[in-house]
Amino acid sequence: MQLSDHDLKQLDDTDLGGLPVETLRGLSSKLLADLKEARERLNQNPSNSSRPPSSQAPWERGAERSQEGAEDEEVPPEAKSEKSEEGKKDAKAQKGREEEGEGTQNKAARGKKGQERPGRPEGAPGYSRTQKLPIDKEYVHRPERCSACGAIFSEECEPHAYTARYEIELVLPGNGGTGLVLEQSKHTYLQCQCACGHCTRAEPGRASPEAGWSVALTEWHLAGPLLVAFICALALRQRLSRARIQEFLRDWLGLHLGVATIDQCIHEAGRAVEPVVEKEIRKALHEVEVLYADETSWKQHGELLWLWVFTCAKVTFFIVGKRGRELLQSVLGESFKNWLMSDGYGVYRDYLWRLRCLAHITRKARGLEQSLNQDAARFGKQMLNVLATVMDTVYKARGSPPGVPLREFHANMLAELFTACLKNADSKHEKAKALAREMLNDWDTFWVVLDHPELPLTNNAAERALRHWVIARRISHGTRTAEGTHAFSLLASVIETCRQHGVSPWPYLAAVVRQRRKDLPAPALPIPALA
Repeated sequence: MQLSDHDLKQLDDTDLGGLPVETLRGLSSKLLADLKEARERLNQNPSNSSRPPSSQAPWERGAERSQEGAEDEEVPPEAKSEKSEEGKKDAKAQKGREEEGEGTQNKAARGKKGQERPGRPEGAPGYSRTQKLPIDKEYVHRPERCSACGAIFSEECEPHAYTARYEIELVLPGNGGTGLVLEQSKHTYLQCQCACGHCTRAEPGRASPEAGWSVALTEWHLAGPLLVAFICALALRQRLSRARIQEFLRDWLGLHLGVATIDQCIHEAGRAVEPVVEKEIRKALHEVEVLYADETSWKQHGELLWLWVFTCAKVTFFIVGKRGRELLQSVLGESFKNWLMSDGYGVYRDYLWRLRCLAHITRKARGLEQSLNQDAARFGKQMLNVLATVMDTVYKARGSPPGVPLREFHANMLAELFTACLKNADSKHEKAKALAREMLNDWDTFWVVLDHPELPLTNNAAERALRHWVIARRISHGTRTAEGTHAFSLLASVIETCRQHGVSPWPYLAAVVRQRRKDLPAPALPIPALA
């Protein structure tokens, strides 16, 4: 925009009437340019820009599907929240409230409250569980041998109970039954005294401490492994908040759990699957022919971070962190040798074997074609024709090998487009200039598919992997703590990888929690490709 709101507020009919003709013509040019840009923004939608589908009203989405078929399903738009108009409106509203003099005392109070440590304040009285459930099963844990001398305890050795714990677990229906059942069990732990004089105790399983985790991974937790997996399903798959999970468990299962206990279950599950993600999923990323990558914004207690996804035919890996070269290299290393499909973000250019998503460019070119600027519209139409020809050629080449090299066959067409990009690289139309420069920066990566028709044309795989978690972000507004963020990305990686292969992640997640609570290695992912 050439004229700001401040400029427009100072202009009226009287001012325009008093301007000289030449000055009025110059001002009219600015007003016309601003009007065209405003109309182009107004006409943007998910099919011709990077706006998410949720930016449209439901009736607009239905109308567009009926006109354009399943295009949005095949080529999902980028979920970049920083480009959404909702974020801009929120920022303007917040700025307006501050400019109008919102009370400084209220701000200070909010800032102080935000710095308070979550949970019970130190020294405050605690609260015990008030719900009394019947005990369905009892288990007695007796030590087998002396921990000092190693002697096996005989049956004559009289043990004594020294502690006990309760565990609430979900029981899956069996023998053709339906529905979930809650079962509470009591675990009693015994101690025996050896002839050597040493007293040995049976103890609940407990994983060794691990850096970066404050939550304990132990059998001394109220929720059983399958109940932990069920809570994770409600939180990550059904996108329920901690309070909504608490309500669901109370209303439908008659179980009263605190929000802190629910949060503990999710963090514990995240810690449990970390070895699986690090040893199996991250390793598999380097063993594929094509890797798809994308990123979208993520909030961690108000701090702007980015949710990255790396997906392939075998696994899907999520990680939350800064949007920069360091994080990308921490995942792929400095010498990633396989094909990498991505968008135009500059840090991806460090890798030579790279592909660009043609769907991204198609949407931008379609928006340019609808521009009110004739030169920009002409450039957008030329771009669309080239992209459509290239994609059609690649699809045909996959069915029957071409007789001549495809890039050589389309050399003249690409040369004309290259000339058009050079011409528009300094265009006065901002979108035309941006698209031309983007094409020139990554020119060869767009046409690799002409040399290798078997390679993908779009980054749809990464965008589909992100879609569910983008919706979850809109509902939850991100995470609160670094540990919660880490647990979220680990669980999302395991859940998406299991679903990718048609395997339910929840029994596997329960098995991982059960083993890791005993400080045993986690079972391998239930995926034949990784076996």
